Parts: sequence; C-alpha cells; structure tokens
Amino acid sequence: MEGGYAVIVCTAGHVDHGKTALVKALTGVDTDRLAEERRRGLTIELGFAPLELPGVGRASVVDVPGHGQFIPTMLSGCSNMDGVLFTVAADEGPMPQTAEHLDILSLLGAERGVVALTRADLADQARLAETRSRTEALVKGTFLEGAPMLPVSAVTGAGLDGLRAALAHMLAQVPPPPAGAPRLHIDRVFPVAGSGTVVTGTLTGGPLRRGDAVRLYPSERTARVRGLQCHGVPAEELPAGTRAAVNLAGVRLREVCRGDTLAAPGSLVVTDRADVSLRVLPSAPFSIRSDSQLHFHHGARSLTCRCVLLGRDVLRPGETGWAQLRFAQPLAAAPGDKFVVRFFSPLATIGGGMLVDLTPPKKGRMSRAGRPAGGPGPGRPRRRSPPPLPAR
Repeated sequence: MEGGYAVIVCTAGHVDHGKTALVKALTGVDTDRLAEERRRGLTIELGFAPLELPGVGRASVVDVPGHGQFIPTMLSGCSNMDGVLFTVAADEGPMPQTAEHLDILSLLGAERGVVALTRADLADQARLAETRSRTEALVKGTFLEGAPMLPVSAVTGAGLDGLRAALAHMLAQVPPPPAGAPRLHIDRVFPVAGSGTVVTGTLTGGPLRRGDAVRLYPSERTARVRGLQCHGVPAEELPAGTRAAVNLAGVRLREVCRGDTLAAPGSLVVTDRADVSLRVLPSAPFSIRSDSQLHFHHGARSLTCRCVLLGRDVLRPGETGWAQLRFAQPLAAAPGDKFVVRFFSPLATIGGGMLVDLTPPKKGRMSRAGRPAGGPGPGRPRRRSPPPLPAR
C-alpha cells in the first residue's frame, strides 16, 4: 500500500460466476494460465494479478477456483487475505459454492469484503433485484452484511469504476500487519532454468530479504533466499502481505512441495497433535462425533486427522467446544492459527477454529475439566472461549 505495507484480495464465489473474467477486466491479466483451464473455461489452480487502486497503490489479487472439487485449492489461496472480492452471478443468484465459500471465509477470520453481482448484462432489473435480495439474506450475520453490493459486467465494463472505488475504500481500512518473523505457506513450486527452485505464496509475519536463512517446514531442510520477486518485479526485500516468488538456494525441487511452509528457523512448532477450539457451522450437514476422521486444512496444507472431543461425545451444528486433533502427518504451525475441517466422506465443509496448544499430551474424551496451557499467542487478540478444556 501507499502507506508502506502490502495488501491481498482474494476472490470467492461459485464456479462460472465470473471471478476470472472480472479479475481480467480489473487488472488486464488473465489468471487462467494453464492450457486445460482455457480449454475448459474453468479455473483449476490459483491465479495472481496486480491491481492498481487510487489511494492504495498496488494490491495483489488471488483468483481461486469456484468448483467444489477444488475447495482445497481455494482454501490455500484464501488463508491470508486482507479483503474479499465476493462474486455472485446476477443472472443466477447464490449457488452451493457461494454459501460454502462464505462459510470458509468466515472460519478463516475474514473481516471485510465487497460483493460483485457479476454478469449484470445478462440480468434484467427484476432478476437483478431478486439476486440482490437472496444475496443479502445469505450474507446476513456474516462479515459481508452491509458490505457494498455492486452490479458489474466484465463484458461491457459497466460498474467497474464503482467496484474499483469500493475495493480501494475497503483496503484503506486494513491496519498495518503486526511485526514478527516471516512465514510463507507454499502454494506453488517450480524450477527456473539457471536459477533452480522457486516457491510462491503470500508472505505474512514479517519481511523477507535476499540472503536470509530460512527453513522448510515441517522438514528440517534449510535454505537461503537467492532471489525475490513480486508479480515479476525483482526485489531485495519484500514486506508482509506480499505475493512473493522466492528463489531458494540449497534445496532441490523434489525436496519441497505445495503445503510446506517457508519460515524463519525456530519460528514454528512441528507437531502430530494439537488442542483446539472447534466450531461446527450452523449450516453443517453433519455433527462431529468423537473419534471422527476429518480433512484438516491449514495455510496451503491439507492433512487427515482424528478428532477426539474433550468432555463430550458429539458437537452439533452451531456448537463450539474443545478437541484434540491427531494428525496423520506432521503439522508446522503457531498458536492462534486458524484452520478449517471438512467431513471425511462425503466431502463437506463442516467447521473450523483456532489452534491453542501445539504440544499437548494425548487426552481421552473423559479428561477432567480445565483450561489449555496454550493460548492465542503473543500479540493476538483473545476471543470468547468455548466451554473449559478438560485437564491433561
């Protein structure tokens, strides 16, 4: 931003509701870079584009897939956003992934957004009014209640100036990020001839500089930052909030993968279990029963876990409680991190919460009542607590 820090906007919305076309109309960049995406007219991987806004400067846009099959990819793109460009097709109205994306964004702690009623050139006034009414009902009680809701067309350009102004106003409200150690959830890995391994992601926590020593979590591999870019522009240093491409020295392509985390050595905890505050969405199609197997999403990483509820047998839709999650593979995280869980089969987003204690002993369902040793973490706001956590 012009104030000296960077901001990220992620798109969200149902498949074929015009996210990618809208990003291209706003930025001039077609974020569907894969041949298969262009052939199918369907976003499969994350796309990225710079967006110049008055009073804000350059923001980064992360374009996410809308198809239900690619929810894990959507989650990796929305894990560190400052604002949301939420799309609903004016000629169709809210659809299943519209609601699921809204639930995910709420679980991840989204605080601000703008709603674009896309494809407005295909909707008459009656249909547009109906879509607006249905969308207002959908977002009621969420972070998008009261947000600007603007009809736009990527084809005719109608409404785009108003949308840019609304996005600029939204991003001007973003506070500076808290100071800390750099962390980057890796969402792409690829080789560059003559340079070696490059990873990309959204940089959070603190600045990253050329020459910095870093660790690839959850492994113990270390590397050095050989080079940095943001949207193709080389840099000696990138601030938190930047979409970053990091050229790494000392690590081979096969030694790093999507879902790993690049961070300062010693800044994260690697664990196979965590005590968490867990909330089941009011709209969840299933309850969570103790000892359930779940899909766990954190940053760009997807794992399976076993959920041991503490002091109870079941968490029903709309309820919050304590649980211990036991992961099938190591997790690198920090106290206070957000996560999302999905039902194992059939796949459905059912809840999420916050990591509290990353080094707990194993607990059983009937552990005595108490409070976790962990907490939100230094410098993080405390939230209303669920029922007391059973003691160790």
